[in-house]
Amino acid sequence: MKVVIIGGVAAGASAAARIRRLDEDAEIVVLERTGYVSYANCGLPYYVGGIIEDRSALTLQTPGSFASRFAVDVRVRSEAVRIDRASKTVRVRSLTSGEEYDESYDYLIICTGAKALMPEMGGADDPRVLTLRTVEDCLAMHDLARRSGVRRAVVAGGGYIGLEAAENLRHLGLEVTILQRSSQILPPADIEIAAEAASEMRRNGVAIRYGASVAGFRGGDALEVLLADGTSMEADMAVIALGVVPDTQLARDCGLELGVKGAIRVDGRMRTSDPCIFAAGDAVSVTDPLTGRESHIALAGPANKQGRIAADCICGRDSEYHGTVGTSVIKVFDMTIAFTGLSEKSAKAAGIVCDKAFTYSSSHASYYPGARSMSVKTVFDPDTGRILGAQIAGYEGVDKRIDILSVAVRAGMTAKDLEGLELSYAPPYSSAKDPVNMAGFVISNLVDGLVRQVHWEDIPAVREAPEVVMLDIRTEGEFAEYSIPGSINIPLDSLRERLSELDVSRRYCLICRTGLRSYIGCRMMVQHGYDCFHLAGGVRLYRAVVEGIRSGGESLPCGAERRPGL
Repeated sequence: MKVVIIGGVAAGASAAARIRRLDEDAEIVVLERTGYVSYANCGLPYYVGGIIEDRSALTLQTPGSFASRFAVDVRVRSEAVRIDRASKTVRVRSLTSGEEYDESYDYLIICTGAKALMPEMGGADDPRVLTLRTVEDCLAMHDLARRSGVRRAVVAGGGYIGLEAAENLRHLGLEVTILQRSSQILPPADIEIAAEAASEMRRNGVAIRYGASVAGFRGGDALEVLLADGTSMEADMAVIALGVVPDTQLARDCGLELGVKGAIRVDGRMRTSDPCIFAAGDAVSVTDPLTGRESHIALAGPANKQGRIAADCICGRDSEYHGTVGTSVIKVFDMTIAFTGLSEKSAKAAGIVCDKAFTYSSSHASYYPGARSMSVKTVFDPDTGRILGAQIAGYEGVDKRIDILSVAVRAGMTAKDLEGLELSYAPPYSSAKDPVNMAGFVISNLVDGLVRQVHWEDIPAVREAPEVVMLDIRTEGEFAEYSIPGSINIPLDSLRERLSELDVSRRYCLICRTGLRSYIGCRMMVQHGYDCFHLAGGVRLYRAVVEGIRSGGESLPCGAERRPGL
């Protein structure tokens, strides 16, 4: 059996190694058009910034190591230019010599990945205009950023690559500006979590310009970045990070069936519309298990798994891919942002009814030194409490919690299930009620009707409703420092004794810092006959989204005070 694999990075390298482990007699050829194989795409920005110092650390394998360990024929700088399905051959061009030849196959695996989105724009061929997708891109950016006189960088796009490039260029001391066409960075996230990331970027000296998009470039001593609104700005280098699109021209030209965004359509066994051709990685479309819709999600974890599954099926094993829920994580300076499942906006776009809960929990026991707060947004079915997705912004422990919630999403777990999860606890690592448990408690209270909530975007309507009183139950000091206009103040600890001051015929929107005290206040008032609800996420969330002001990092629960002498 002869297997030809086009593309030798995540999916392709995984498929090649798996085939060899399953079939010692198979002939395996990997064609890779760059000069590197099995390299760490996700590590490239950190080499630019000097976090990863050893260039060789970016390559997990070399053609030589693949040959010696797996007996795989890896050909770098070899571009597949055409697939002839009838003759089962691939036309290959050597990018070193220009020579072309035909390579036959019994099975073909297309792992061509995705390419950086580069719209047509004048001046984009200037060597100071870069993308960050391959090792060659990384080396060019690494060298340019360190040249004498290079001190200003513009990054077009505030997605994963844009933020990682901006952070690492900032590590080198460059002045960095992100140009974001929409009103938020990190488009996969909802605005509440994106606001946390934006605050962290600004805190570390990165400027963000919303509603700004690049129209082109003009060369000169300085690179002039031309914006769509007719203005311009000067820079010494620019990074185009507008996202990626599936690199599927080969598949299109040979007539394979394509799906969303032009990605290759495959079945659960990674087989294309041609039974002898498989595909895996960023070039393929996947099914979203929550919506049933076809989607394109470019992530290294799924790509590696898909390459393995394609190899299994070629070798006669019964493996199947069950879709992608999109679990991912990104470092934003000291902060970690993580996602899984549906965001609020993606759920609504799919026509799925959902609600959201906001919780603020310490990364570990608040009395143990170093605890910091994490912001958790959980999207759920308001009728059943099923967990549909989650997003977290915080510091240590974010990755652990998002992985637990990813399993919850995949397994169809509900808030009650989260409540009952038995998670490891010791003061340096967590709390007896883990942040995941806390999300379950809050959602269960909502589903069971123990409390009602409104969200930051509802405040204008709440403020204008004549029958509603906005009651801030933080301390007098907190209220004096900041309050939502139109609210009155009765601190929680004196609320019970002052209930007689409140008109039982009115409705009350309770407000605190993060939503914990306002929940307690609601439970108190409801049992005394008052009609009330509370502001989810409290003043902390409201200010972060509406005013761009983040009071982050605090480790104490809402309303708790650090007492001296303890």
